[in-house]
Amino acid sequence: MSDVFSDLLESYRQIWNNRKLTEHDNSAEQVLKEAIKRELEDANSHPRIRKSWKDKYYSATKRVAESGISNEHKVGLIELHIEIAEQLNKDSMES
Repeated sequence: MSDVFSDLLESYRQIWNNRKLTEHDNSAEQVLKEAIKRELEDANSHPRIRKSWKDKYYSATKRVAESGISNEHKVGLIELHIEIAEQLNKDSMES
């Protein structure tokens, strides 16, 4: 299973090649999920220009779908985006 996340992380790096994604002591799964969460939260943008996680979800999944990575990796990355978006939605409903 860790090979799957390593492959997905490599594909993610191909799409967002300007992002620094260091693994240190974290697994590829942890690094990838944290990167997607930060992306959907728009944490890399200045607070005044941040978009909603829903807007970021749309643009991120569109970017994945239009990328040149394999269809298998596209599906895997989009599934992870869905998983994390559902968690963000749940968290926003609770607060």
